[in-house]
Amino acid sequence: MQNNALTTGPLGPFPDFSAARLRSLVIAAAVLGVMGALSPAGVVQLATSAAAMTIFAFFVLLVAITRRRKARRAMAFSVMSSFTEKDASPSLVTDGDGGVTSMNAAARARFDSQAGLSLAGLLRDTFANPGGITYRLKLTADAEGSAREDIVTRKGQIRLAVHVMGPDAYLWRIEAIPDEATSKGHEEPGLAMLMVGRTGAILFMNDGARALIGHRAKTLDRVFPAGLPAPGDVALLSTQTGTLRCAVSDIDGGAGRRALYLLPVEQPEPPDAPVDTWAAFERLPVPLVLVTPEGMVQGCNRSATALVGESMAKGAHLSSFMEGLGRPIADWLAETIAGRAVQHSEFLRLKRADKEMFVQVTLNRVTENGVASVIAVLTDATELKTLEAQFVQSQKMQAIGQLAGGIAHDFNNLLTAISGHCDLLLLRHDHGDADYGDLVQINQNANRAAALVGQLLAFSRKQTLRPEMLDMRDTLSDLTHLLNRLVGEKVTLTLSHDPMLQAIRADKRQLEQVLMNLVVNARDAMPDGGEIRIETECVTLNEPMTRDRVTVPGGQYVAVRVVDRGIGIAPDKLQKVFEPFFTTKSTGEGTGLGLSTAYGIVKQTGGFIFVDSTEGEGTCFTLLFPVLEGAPLPVERAVALAAPASPSHGDGVILLVEDEAPVRAFASRALRLRGYTVLEADCAESALKTLEDADLNVDLFVTDVVMPGKDGPSWVREALKSRPEVRVVFVSGYAEDRLNNDQASIPNSVFLPKPFSLDQLTETVHKQLH
Repeated sequence: MQNNALTTGPLGPFPDFSAARLRSLVIAAAVLGVMGALSPAGVVQLATSAAAMTIFAFFVLLVAITRRRKARRAMAFSVMSSFTEKDASPSLVTDGDGGVTSMNAAARARFDSQAGLSLAGLLRDTFANPGGITYRLKLTADAEGSAREDIVTRKGQIRLAVHVMGPDAYLWRIEAIPDEATSKGHEEPGLAMLMVGRTGAILFMNDGARALIGHRAKTLDRVFPAGLPAPGDVALLSTQTGTLRCAVSDIDGGAGRRALYLLPVEQPEPPDAPVDTWAAFERLPVPLVLVTPEGMVQGCNRSATALVGESMAKGAHLSSFMEGLGRPIADWLAETIAGRAVQHSEFLRLKRADKEMFVQVTLNRVTENGVASVIAVLTDATELKTLEAQFVQSQKMQAIGQLAGGIAHDFNNLLTAISGHCDLLLLRHDHGDADYGDLVQINQNANRAAALVGQLLAFSRKQTLRPEMLDMRDTLSDLTHLLNRLVGEKVTLTLSHDPMLQAIRADKRQLEQVLMNLVVNARDAMPDGGEIRIETECVTLNEPMTRDRVTVPGGQYVAVRVVDRGIGIAPDKLQKVFEPFFTTKSTGEGTGLGLSTAYGIVKQTGGFIFVDSTEGEGTCFTLLFPVLEGAPLPVERAVALAAPASPSHGDGVILLVEDEAPVRAFASRALRLRGYTVLEADCAESALKTLEDADLNVDLFVTDVVMPGKDGPSWVREALKSRPEVRVVFVSGYAEDRLNNDQASIPNSVFLPKPFSLDQLTETVHKQLH
C-alpha cells in the first residue's frame, strides 16, 4: 500500500518514496549522464553532468533517510509491542484497512481461534455492527489522534479505544467496564422496581429487581407466570431460585409506563390467612407511611417511627405530628390521589418537643385491594433546612444592616436638628418657665431615638466604637452599683474574678451595654428570684475550637460568663436568640433587640458569644475576648475629679460645610453663641470657592463626610494643599468606618458622630482650636 505522508528527517520533511520511485530516479540520472556524454556542446555537457550528479546525490540521501525511517518505525513498533504485551486488556495493531498486524497476549487468548480476520471480524461476536463503529472511531482518530466509545454488549459494557501510532498504523484497546452494582462493594440492593411499558414489556430493572429475580427479564409473563395481580395483592414471582411470594405496588410512571415495586412477604400461617403486606416494609431503611385519603395513618415502618417519634401511631392524623404546609393536608392528599398535584414533595416541620426537625414528604398514589391510598416517603431534611435557615438569616441580617446603615444618615440628621434646636430653646428658658418641662421631654425622647438607632447599628456591626485597654475587673466594679439596681431585691448578683486576669481592647460603654442586657435577661428568667453569677477567667486555646458553626482561633482569651438558674430556653428557640426582634417575652415586655445588640457589639469588638441552656435548670452566656497582646496589666490609679465643665468661649473663624439646612442652621447658631465667626457652605464646591480668597483667614473646617458632589475628605485634602495649618472636625450620621482610611491620611482631624448636642459640638471645636 502506498502512502504519501511526509516523513520528518534531519533536513525537514521528505516524501516517503517507494522502491519504484527510487528506480525512476536512478534511470533519470543515467539518461542525463548519457546525454551529457553524447552532447557536442561543452556547456550543455557540463550542465547535464552537474544535474546528473545532483540527482544521484539526492537519490543516495533518500535511500539513507528511508532506511533510517524504517529502522525508527520498527523500533517504535517494538517498544509499543513490548509495552502492550503485558496489558491485561486485549490490544491490537491494525493497518488503515482494519487488517490486524499484531496482538498482545490478552488479545491472542481471546481471539486465537479467529486469527487472520480483520478487527471488525474479530468483534462481530462481541457486539452488533462492529464495522460501522470501528470506521467511525478511525475517522475521529485520524482527525484528533485518538478516539474511544463505550458500547453495551450482551455480557456487559466495554470501552473500545484507538490511537494513531504512525502512518498506516493504529493501536486498538478493548477494556471491560465494571458494572456499577458490583463496583460499590457489598451494599444491600434497594427496593425492587420494574418499569413496564404499555404492551407489558419490561423496559428497565433496577439492581434490587435483578438481585431478587436473578436474571434480566424482558416481559411480565416471564416474571409473573400466573398473571399480574391487582395492586396490593400478593403475587407469585418467578425467580432463578424458585417461586417467591411478594406484594406489588403499582405507580404511574408517565407516558403510558408503570413502575411496579416488589415487596417479598412471608408465608402466612395458616396459608389462607390475610397477608400483612406492610410487614415487608419493616425491614426497609426508608421511612414509609401508608395514609388514607383523609390523612389517617394506616401503617408505618420502624424507620418512620424512629424519625417522627412517639406521636407516630396507627390511626393518627398527619397534622398531629407535622406542620408547615400552609394549607389543609387533606387537600394535598386529595390532589395526589386525583393526579392533579403540581408538587408531590413538600418540606414540613415535625412536632417534636425534644428537638427541631424537618422532613421532606413525598406522596405517591397506590391502589391496594381496589382502594386508593397514599404512600408517604419521609426524608430527614433537618440539616438542609438548617443550612437554608442560616442562609436566610445571613441575608436578613445583611438586609437589616444595609437598612440601618442607610437610614442612619438621614435619621441622625433629623435627630441632630431636633435635639440641637431643643438645646437652643433650653438656653432661653430656666426651670421656672412653663415650657421648660416640655423641652426636656423633647430632648430626652430625641436621645432615646438616637439610642434606638445605635442599637440598629450595633447588631449590624456598623456602630462607632471607641476601643481602649480595659481590665474586666475594673469595668465590672464600676458597673456593679447599676447592675444591683437593675436586678432588684429578689435577685442576688455575685461576681467572681480570675486574679491573673489580663487586659482586653474594647469600647467600655458598649461592653457595659452588653453586660446590662445579659443581666436583665437573666433577671427576667427568674421571676421568683435567685442568683446571677458573673465570672471572669483567662482561657488558653492550644488549638482552634469549633462551635456553633464558628471557629475560634487558638490563643489567649478573657472569658466572661453570665450564669442564671432560671427557666432556661427551649432547644428549638435556642438558635434564634440572637436574631433581631426575636423575643420569648410577652408582648410589650421586650423589643427583641437586646441579645442581637450584644451579639453585634461582641462580634465587632473581635470577640465571640455563645449560649448554653437547659429548660428548668438555667442559662449561661459566655463571652470570649482576645487578650491584648504585649499590653501591661492595667494599673489602678486615682483619677482626680474634674471640675464641672463651663461653656467654652473662644474666637476664631470656622468654615462650616453641611448640606442639610436644619443641621447647618443649628451648628452655625451654636458656634456663634460661643463667640466664633462662622462661614457657611452647603456643598464642597461652595466651600472651595470661598477659600479662593487668599486674604481670608480660616482656623477650622467643620464638614459633613457624605455630601452630594465631592465628599468631605476629598475637598479637605484639596483645601489643605494651600492651607496646611487648618484643623478639621468631620461630622457624619454614618459609622466612623466610612471615614477611617481617609481620616488617617488627613492630619489634625477628629470625628464627631451625629446626633450631637450643642455642648458636644462646641467642646469638640474648642479642643481642636486649643
